[in-house]
Amino acid sequence: MADDRMKAMDFDYPEYIPVGVSLLPATWIKYREALEEIVARHPIIFGQYNKGQRDFDAVGGTYVMGEHTDRWGCIWKNMAHGMEAMVKYHPVPSRESVHKLKAPEIIDGSFPHGFMYLRLSDLRGFEELMLDFAEEPPELQMLIDILLDYNMKNLEVLLKRHTGRLIHFGDDLGMQDRLAMGPIKWRKYLKPCYAKIYGRCHEEGHSIYMHTDGHIVEIIPDLIECGVNIINPQVRANGLDNLAEVCKGKVCVNLDLDRQMFPFATPEEIDEHIKEAVQKLGSPEGGLWLSAECAPDVPLENIEAICVALEKYRGYYKNN
Repeated sequence: MADDRMKAMDFDYPEYIPVGVSLLPATWIKYREALEEIVARHPIIFGQYNKGQRDFDAVGGTYVMGEHTDRWGCIWKNMAHGMEAMVKYHPVPSRESVHKLKAPEIIDGSFPHGFMYLRLSDLRGFEELMLDFAEEPPELQMLIDILLDYNMKNLEVLLKRHTGRLIHFGDDLGMQDRLAMGPIKWRKYLKPCYAKIYGRCHEEGHSIYMHTDGHIVEIIPDLIECGVNIINPQVRANGLDNLAEVCKGKVCVNLDLDRQMFPFATPEEIDEHIKEAVQKLGSPEGGLWLSAECAPDVPLENIEAICVALEKYRGYYKNN
């Protein structure tokens, strides 16, 4: 499947549409051996799996219940073991405090999820950051510059050790139905940051995979200009037809299938959803991956149905 992923990215006629299913730690905690049975039945998706090899209760990082402080001083709080935490304390609460902010001394080449836009929100708090974008004080650009400079230093460390073609980045740019600051200010303040980071990667011969949740359809052409080779958008927040219009034939899409329907859909509706995604976004040339994330509210029957449908439609263009 690895070769098909590159061929799909390059529009070079993959044999199969690359597919994948991710299971949150909380999903493993809830379903345990019953989920293990499903994973073992679908080696095409999960690879060879030996029952008993997984510790169902193993959880790490900010998925552990409690409080966690990151290297910027943001305090994350988790009230649901096995699910992701949220930042509840923002270390740059005022514009005056931007002037005192120092980037972390740790420069290790890491790019955690939320490395640019979400990090701004984590540092300032969402409401304060939105006021910054509305009023455009000098501290907004000052904060962006501090963060971008830190990211570029980390990037140089990453580039020295990264051997694969793809480099993965994740930053949720959208809300449910819009960009928080609007496309005009996003292009003014944030587009240059992604262009600089991704452009440096391309200088070293790498391609860019970008995960980004929320409504982003208006700026997907901008992200392509910034150097994104594979975009990972949510279907519910953007609309399948909208994604087809701006992406098909222009950028490879790793489609985040409709996780908001998974808890409530019938297996037949899941099958139809995946088939429609393939028909609207796929082509024999490639340009499409399919991904499904399953939280603990997704019934086992539907997790099975997702796996079955992905296996069924991954060969759609091979068999038609």
